[in-house]
Amino acid sequence: MSVVGHRGIQYLQKLKAANIPAELIEKGQNRVIDASLTLIRERAKLKGPAFAPPRIREAIWCGSTNSATEEGKELNDPRVLTDVGDVPVQEIRDCGVDDDRLMNVISESVKPVMEEDPLRPLVLGGDHSISFPVVRAVSEKLGGPVDILHLDAHPDIYHAFEGNIFSCIAICPNNGRWLCAAAIAISAASPQYVLCWNNAVNRKLGEGVKGVYISIDVDCLDPGFAPGVSHIEPGGLSFRDVLNILHNLQADVVAADVVEFNPQRDTLDGMTAMVAAKLVRELTAKISK
Repeated sequence: MSVVGHRGIQYLQKLKAANIPAELIEKGQNRVIDASLTLIRERAKLKGPAFAPPRIREAIWCGSTNSATEEGKELNDPRVLTDVGDVPVQEIRDCGVDDDRLMNVISESVKPVMEEDPLRPLVLGGDHSISFPVVRAVSEKLGGPVDILHLDAHPDIYHAFEGNIFSCIAICPNNGRWLCAAAIAISAASPQYVLCWNNAVNRKLGEGVKGVYISIDVDCLDPGFAPGVSHIEPGGLSFRDVLNILHNLQADVVAADVVEFNPQRDTLDGMTAMVAAKLVRELTAKISK
């Protein structure tokens, strides 16, 4: 067996051995546990997002923050947040694995999380390329399409960036509806995307499909709230705008990701890390309903 195969098996064994109390996995319990799965994957010129997951983890458990979400969920409750560890993406890439095979490895690494009912994946990036294998895994595991709520300053409606098709969420294999709640108006957008964020909560996402996948690119926020991103776009959403969209969304959220936080461009006191951690906390509350 190849080195990649051995590493894949080792990871899956680690994932299966996650410290999840058996009583929480029994049917009839709260149907969701957040699985904070780190996929470090970055191909853009600014490599900083690859270092984001540990910074977000640190900020989540920072002593200066609340342990509860705004909806009253306690992060110390494993039914709300269970960290199942990392996918060793960089190690796999170092073995010479191409993009197609790497995406397959990531997809197959996400699926075991969903097998442990009530676990659902909340993935930390990394850049936006992680959305492709995660959406694919979620759709395949649920047996049908999901709607995607995509918060981003750049709708990523192109099908490749600098030769890398996986850098764009637009190529996610999925037949659900797409709501791109973009902060910046784009006049030449494809008609398949809805770019008006203030209508986001009025869309009936999740009806007729297997649920809703939320993808939050941190650069959807105005730089005054989140300066630590690779591609700054002034005039973005306020942090409360984003939280209102999440809190008001009436749908079954089956998975999510938070991507494109770049610690190398953050403030000295880690302002954007705290913002990303807050997004993760509120997403756990949304998923654990």
